[in-house]
Amino acid sequence: MKTHLTTRRAFGRVLSLATLFGIAASLTVPQPAIASEAARAPHHQHQPNAVVHWNSIAAEAFAPSQGTNPMVQSRTMAILHASMHDALNAIDRRYQPYTPGLPKAPKASPDAAVAAAAREVLVRLLPEQATLVETAYGQALMKLRDGAAKTAGIATGQAAAWATMNRRQGDGADNAGEAYVPRTGPGEYQFTAPFNFAALPGWGRVQPFVIDLREHTADGPQALSSVQYAHDLAHVKEIGHLHSKTRTAEQSEIASFWYEDSTSGWNRIANNVVRQRGLDNWEAARAFTLLHFAMADGFIAGFAAKYEHRFWRPVTAIQAAATDGNPLTEADANWQPMLVTPPVPDYPSTHTVLGWAAAEVLIDLFGDKQRYGLTSLTLPGVTRHYRGFSQAAQENGLSRIYAGIHFRHAVKDGRRQGRGIGRSVAEALAPVR
Repeated sequence: MKTHLTTRRAFGRVLSLATLFGIAASLTVPQPAIASEAARAPHHQHQPNAVVHWNSIAAEAFAPSQGTNPMVQSRTMAILHASMHDALNAIDRRYQPYTPGLPKAPKASPDAAVAAAAREVLVRLLPEQATLVETAYGQALMKLRDGAAKTAGIATGQAAAWATMNRRQGDGADNAGEAYVPRTGPGEYQFTAPFNFAALPGWGRVQPFVIDLREHTADGPQALSSVQYAHDLAHVKEIGHLHSKTRTAEQSEIASFWYEDSTSGWNRIANNVVRQRGLDNWEAARAFTLLHFAMADGFIAGFAAKYEHRFWRPVTAIQAAATDGNPLTEADANWQPMLVTPPVPDYPSTHTVLGWAAAEVLIDLFGDKQRYGLTSLTLPGVTRHYRGFSQAAQENGLSRIYAGIHFRHAVKDGRRQGRGIGRSVAEALAPVR
């Protein structure tokens, strides 16, 4: 199975400036600050189980300084957690597996199975982090008593990992990075500085983990000639400007706080809540798997829509407003957004799609009144507090408007698409009756 090294290398020159879809690493946060923040595990009264532990190891492996991108990350995290989930349910079948057919292993060690599954996936799909992973794996196995249960657990975890990875073989991820040539004319997406390419235009053709793409389409951007479009342009032009006089201090904080990759931020929320709730291995594995299925499928559905509609970003639209044919818009050739615009079309906002997809899964699992604090890799030292997941998802979406990198309509429709995806994914991996 290929490991996406080509995809990651293709982003290398760009990721020294900005981690795609969120983290402007060298422009916003010093790398040591990001790395230390990523490695810092949340502290709660419950000791982490094996699944939570390996979720944290994976998050550390995907620290922004490693030059990853969120689309590949979403796929890897989904494969990782599905493998741990399936390994555990081969030992004690409490939930339906993602990939059926694993031999039953009722006497296997759950912790060994989780560790082996995680190690197999991460070393295979993230080989540049093999030292980190192998060290964690060795430490995990040292804590387990040698014997038949440990041996069976390792075999079960390895089998689950390879079953999942083999299932995803040829899912389209390896062919998603073809070159993109922008079309000309008003409304058409154009490359945005500092980028001279569009990211992974074929990602919308990757096979989803759960959803049927035909059931989660987006209607499309507003007509350039419409009053609604003119209102949206004026709104982002004012509030999202680099030197906006109307954006409040809190709105600026929200823009920077939620600027990091969706996969990282929402995984941190789930890790926090799973610890607070004291879930066991099986419950935690299902929760993380559904969360990452929802975000992986959110990227796939969102990218399918992005490259179908190819709508220009606010920075292009505002600078070229004289060409849009709308008498209600006004151009500003020098306008710049608060934060760097990611190198993909505007519509829909996949940041919003992923946020609402993740929120709907977590709401289905835990309700919408959970209290938690959240830190961010792109605004170290700041903790924001939430009651419920919809509150965080709403703020997450608005952050893209405050940052000047999405139209309000892209966020609005991203919310609708994400909620539908999350609700569909929440029905997967059902409990065994």
